[in-house]
Amino acid sequence: MPRICVFCGSSFGSRPEYREAAVQVGALLARKGVGLVYGGSNVGLMRVVAEAALAGGGEVIGVIPEALVAKDVAHLGLPDLRVVGSMHERKALMAELSSAFLALPGGFGTIEEFIEAVTWSQLGLHRKPCGLMNVCGYYDSLLALLDRAVEERFLRPENRALVLAETQAEPLIDRLLSHEVPYVDKWIGREQP
Repeated sequence: MPRICVFCGSSFGSRPEYREAAVQVGALLARKGVGLVYGGSNVGLMRVVAEAALAGGGEVIGVIPEALVAKDVAHLGLPDLRVVGSMHERKALMAELSSAFLALPGGFGTIEEFIEAVTWSQLGLHRKPCGLMNVCGYYDSLLALLDRAVEERFLRPENRALVLAETQAEPLIDRLLSHEVPYVDKWIGREQP
């Protein structure tokens, strides 16, 4: 079974559209027979996406570090909750369990986890598609920054293309399930003296 790792906020955000998008993603994954891997929390959009997938009869795997279990934010109602020792172990296991990555709106953790997944793809450590669910233009500034990085020659266009983006759940999930990530050899500054 394919699985998509979903990174998202531990809060709900300011707009109802964020919660609605999380519901759509969870429900669609279940309907399409795609497993959900996520951060194992029972708060914010993280809980919403998990509950929607569970309600649709989908497979849900939560991965959470011991430190967050101690803060009582683990989703104890999951059929498969994996407790790990650190955030590093969490990200590694989530990547191992997943065939693609999707980021809903979120804060530092969401953005960092997503960018790390893209970086691993850029470095050839995996060839798994990475996509942003750009709800209400939430990721417009990040996408513009990536375009600027291409303009300023810090990022190759073919590596910029590693980040897929859609405003709706179904086209993004379909792209993640069908997209083949090309490997592009990456060496910093190789072409310059």
